[in-house]
Amino acid sequence: MGLLLLVLLFLLPCISGLPFYNGFYYSNNPNGWNLGNGHSEGVFNGVKLVVETPEETLFSHQGAQVTLPCHYHYEPTLPTPRTVRIKWWKLSENGAPEQDVLVAIGQRHRSFGNYRGRVRLWQNGEREVSLQIRDLRLEDSGRYRCEVIDGLEDQSGLVELELRGVVFPYQHPQGRYQLNFHEAQRACEEQDAVVASFEQLFRAWEEGLDWCNAGWLQDASVQYPITLARQPCGGLGLAPGVRSYGPRHHRLHRYDVFCFAPALRGQVYYLEHPEKLTLAEAKEACQEDGAQIAKVGQLFAAWKFRGLDRCDAGWLADGSARYPVVHPRPNCGPLEPGVRSFGFPDPQSREYGVYCYRPRYS
Repeated sequence: MGLLLLVLLFLLPCISGLPFYNGFYYSNNPNGWNLGNGHSEGVFNGVKLVVETPEETLFSHQGAQVTLPCHYHYEPTLPTPRTVRIKWWKLSENGAPEQDVLVAIGQRHRSFGNYRGRVRLWQNGEREVSLQIRDLRLEDSGRYRCEVIDGLEDQSGLVELELRGVVFPYQHPQGRYQLNFHEAQRACEEQDAVVASFEQLFRAWEEGLDWCNAGWLQDASVQYPITLARQPCGGLGLAPGVRSYGPRHHRLHRYDVFCFAPALRGQVYYLEHPEKLTLAEAKEACQEDGAQIAKVGQLFAAWKFRGLDRCDAGWLADGSARYPVVHPRPNCGPLEPGVRSFGFPDPQSREYGVYCYRPRYS
């Protein structure tokens, strides 16, 4: 009986129709190396599938086109091309669900959800399976996984995409701590922005953002960045950093919000006008100039990325009056660069000019 079992085990790999397994699965099909006898050869023994993606974060801007690099190869190199399955998806982050982006087998591709019609597999080089995304949106920022599947073997790599933008604190017109989480989301959207993530706030803190009012973040936590410890902002005994209140109730708790505005595609400018304007007159003046009154996020982005520097306060779309300073100087506010705010003046006041925004469509 023992001798018969040994004979059967010896003959098993030679039985037609059974898969060949050696730690790397290849079935007997045209995708494998086939020598004409219906068998996959054991030369795959020890072959390793390797997927390569960049370690550094990729940066781009809203409306742009970007390619997320992904390449694969075999070790040792295989002399014959093989058909593989490619899958790209966006990882779950800040409470958002995981999203399928694209799958491909050979020449057949399929994209999903908000990515449909905006993505394609970029195969400019041998064994390149990069993902190209056009018309980038704010919600495209995040971590993507590139998976290469060969039979039962699969390997993957991560690509992190971040849209260039600026984090800014935002308050309700009625004052401090008036927004629940859902209202905070709408407030940022109305200013051409989204609620900032912790990573975005942390990077802004590293760049010098110091703000003593706590605000909502994308994961529904409430935090605030402090670069200079002081008594009203957590006390002198705490080191500088991003202070956290932890997760808060979406509807019951009320705070300010930290918004994230993308780099601009259009132009923000101070409208030269012979007179100061009311809020209604300011909106009309921008329209007559072929533009629209600027939003808060657009003004911050113009200050951050276009170097907009103006010592004249102007109306914005939300009814606030602000002005951007890149180079601090006498009679132009504090000694640090930033966007100064006069709050939300009486809409009938004629003490301000206006900042307009002209989109660029090409």
